[in-house]
Amino acid sequence: MDEASTLKNLLKKNSVEGTLYKKLEKNWVQCYSCGHRCKINDGRDGICRVRYNEAGKLYVPWGYANSLQIDPIEKKPFYHALPGSKALSFGMVGCDYHCKFCQNWLTSQTLRDPHSTAHIEKFCAEDFSLIAAEHKAKVINSTYNEPLITSEWAVEIFKIAKDYNFVTSYVSNGNGTPEVLNFLKPHLDLFKIDLKGFDDKKYRELGGVLQNVLDTIKLAQEKGFWVEVVTLVIPDFNDSDNELKQIAEFLVSVSPDIPWHVTAFHPDYKMTDRSSTPGKTLLRASEIGKAAGLNYVYAGNLPGRVGGGENTICPACKELLIERYGYRILQNKIVNGECFKCRKKIPGFWTEPKIKMS
Repeated sequence: MDEASTLKNLLKKNSVEGTLYKKLEKNWVQCYSCGHRCKINDGRDGICRVRYNEAGKLYVPWGYANSLQIDPIEKKPFYHALPGSKALSFGMVGCDYHCKFCQNWLTSQTLRDPHSTAHIEKFCAEDFSLIAAEHKAKVINSTYNEPLITSEWAVEIFKIAKDYNFVTSYVSNGNGTPEVLNFLKPHLDLFKIDLKGFDDKKYRELGGVLQNVLDTIKLAQEKGFWVEVVTLVIPDFNDSDNELKQIAEFLVSVSPDIPWHVTAFHPDYKMTDRSSTPGKTLLRASEIGKAAGLNYVYAGNLPGRVGGGENTICPACKELLIERYGYRILQNKIVNGECFKCRKKIPGFWTEPKIKMS
């Protein structure tokens, strides 16, 4: 038996019947954890390969993690949520996209790419809160693979995390549905969404649909999640002035206060045919975002090469509020969610949770 088959069998042993689906005739099911809304025949997998139909029931990942790490929250990136705090990040396996530039492909493309292998470790849902408390983290974060397709397990973890007063977050491609957002709403606080461009044809090459992501951003904002949006700016893929302007104008139409992170690409996985994104491109994207009317645009992941592009500036009086270098907070002058000088309210998730220790 090859390694992929062994892993598939192991994943089946760590699955339970899901919630985010409906039964159809003749033992078919329809999943709605992500925007693909897969109709799955008995004995088959969904596009993500980790949600599958067995005897007319949809089985979903449960009771394990592939990756577990303590990160600064700025790495996710969230810039308007508990600056300087730690996040316990966990990941599972599988994704509903197949991006050529994926930096987490060893886990996200498991069961799809024969070169992608992953190992899993069993956990109970309370373990994540205990580990986060031990490391003085304030946030428990589902990331590394696509969290929407493992939402049942994430919610089980988050229910307990809320008993301990942790903040909860998703780092997602945004290929959502109204049903999954409703399912997440009582348990999820922070929602980082990738907007990978504004060209539907290119989105389909990645395995997605642009409109699904646009709809998810709008609905997540309407439902009161704290939303931040990231665009990985890739040379000769999505870095034209016109496409960056379209992204920025869309975000302004949702809310000019959504933080937009423009981040640098480096060659990885199956996209090694172009160079890394230079700092000047991120600065250009940042200026396009500000010109479109966004109040908070961040040129990220090139510390020291983007001027003050990592900093939070008050849009009213232009005072420096949060100074950053990479994932480090050098100073923070936001007081009770307001500019320290002019008292303008700065949108974000600023309230420090009081974590209950076991």
